[in-house]
Amino acid sequence: MTSRRQFLIGLAFAALMPLAVHAAELPDLGGKKVVVVTENAYPPLQFIDPKTSQQIGWEYDAMNEIAKRLNFQVEYQNTSWDAMIQAVSDNQYNIGMTGITINDERKAKVDFSDPYMRSEQFMLVRADETRFTDAASFKALTDGLVGAQPGTTPFYTAVYSVLDGNEQNPRIKLFETFGATVQALKAGDVDVVLTDGTAGKGYVDASGGALKLTGGPLGTEDFGFIFPKGSDLVAPVNAAIAALKADGTIDALNKKWFLDYKMGQ
Repeated sequence: MTSRRQFLIGLAFAALMPLAVHAAELPDLGGKKVVVVTENAYPPLQFIDPKTSQQIGWEYDAMNEIAKRLNFQVEYQNTSWDAMIQAVSDNQYNIGMTGITINDERKAKVDFSDPYMRSEQFMLVRADETRFTDAASFKALTDGLVGAQPGTTPFYTAVYSVLDGNEQNPRIKLFETFGATVQALKAGDVDVVLTDGTAGKGYVDASGGALKLTGGPLGTEDFGFIFPKGSDLVAPVNAAIAALKADGTIDALNKKWFLDYKMGQ
């Protein structure tokens, strides 16, 4: 990837609802309170601004716009990634958001919205890394270590697309948060972190030249919001997502968070 334009093309953001959906057609939820949980560890989707200590990001802007259009009051809460899906499944929260990949295993526990973003997995490494340049050369580097959160898409990609299919492979070092894997990478405790291009580009731009993305994409994934099974919020939120795609709001958020925000840092 040689430019921001090429990177954004590589993300292949989903445009899955071509028909216009007007705000007047959206459901009115009557000002009800909706509790949305996130991890705040996935820039630029959601994170704590180090300058202001405020919760910001693409997903916050999108959810706030969805709440406005559907007329509900959003209350944000935080939890760890490893607890989030089960907590939403148990009805502790109404919606979960943290760049959650849509897959069949998770669909068994929670309902998903329609995809709001499509992204691809890349290898995040230190900027001076020269021992490997792609998944095959990393696999051949027998002492190379991967940092990952258990149960996440990067973890399973590392196991089945990069290494040998053994989920107990000692080359995978586990961490509680994605941010901790990146800190371990910077410190030299691991050699690569797998991440979707969205978060990876955010970490690269914020690293002051310490990190880079290497190799080609390792797979495509769609992101969705999660809900307790049978939630009556799924259809309204899907209608709002379609409206945001149709009127250009999604495109504007992509520009804000993947171009303008990073250029202003």
